[in-house]
Amino acid sequence: MTRKVTKAVIPAAGLGTRFLPETKALPKEMLPIVDTPTIQFIVEEAKQAGIKDIVIVIGKGKRSIEDHFDSNPELEMNLEERHKNEILETIRKTNDMNIYFIRQSHPRGLGDAIYTARSFISNEPFVVMLGDDVMQDKVPLTKQLMESYQQTGASTLAVKKVAHKDISKYGVIDPSEEVRPGLFNVKKFVEKPTPEKAPSDLAIIGRYLLTPEIFGILEHAKPDKTGEIQLTSAIDTLNQTQRVFAHEFKGERFDTGNKLSWLKTNIIFGLRHPEISDGLRSYLKDLGAQLTEEDKKK
Repeated sequence: MTRKVTKAVIPAAGLGTRFLPETKALPKEMLPIVDTPTIQFIVEEAKQAGIKDIVIVIGKGKRSIEDHFDSNPELEMNLEERHKNEILETIRKTNDMNIYFIRQSHPRGLGDAIYTARSFISNEPFVVMLGDDVMQDKVPLTKQLMESYQQTGASTLAVKKVAHKDISKYGVIDPSEEVRPGLFNVKKFVEKPTPEKAPSDLAIIGRYLLTPEIFGILEHAKPDKTGEIQLTSAIDTLNQTQRVFAHEFKGERFDTGNKLSWLKTNIIFGLRHPEISDGLRSYLKDLGAQLTEEDKKK
């Protein structure tokens, strides 16, 4: 019998250097997609998947994340009195979640951030959800991984095909066989290979379902040349003693990890936002026409 997955780890201790100077004082995870902090999309996905307990691994200067997920009685009372029920419902979305916080004292990579949560997880399977990736699908990706685990009892990573030229930005799988549609046995996990050496175009994206045995591997893992403990390397070691599957995600993935991709995500979500979609669409059409005229003059 496989144990039910009820816990998630959300690493949010990174320095956010790609977004400086904005992230000097504001956590990268609090950067908004239209009007909602990126990390709230991650927490809402966990809730939709049936996760009961979340631990967010934070670092220095991340207090605003804690404040965001805390209740605000004064604000809620003000909205109630003004009958702003729709906004009130929005800010209460995650009030009923059990959200805890653990401090990662030094930024030593994703593997170390996950290891920091070992006491919270104990001896249970758990989900890791990275804040740079916002996923959209009829069935939340986290739920898809949980359903796969209930059938296999094995660790399962989410992967998605990416452009071959971009493969060096990701951890990549070397698949051996497709055991059922969209689920792969994996020979090897490779951290950020060059396009010439990449075993496939199936990149590991920001959702993992891991068995607790990963903590024993992370405990003895050595830092790489950048001083970080790499989760992909630990998973490759885990795969040598127990099966680790890769689940291909067919839904929409929105990357918020760099300035350009974050801006693109905001535009797409803005076009879907009932409050601003019409105005944004009109503006983009006018801007497109203006840019076309400017290009003709070059």
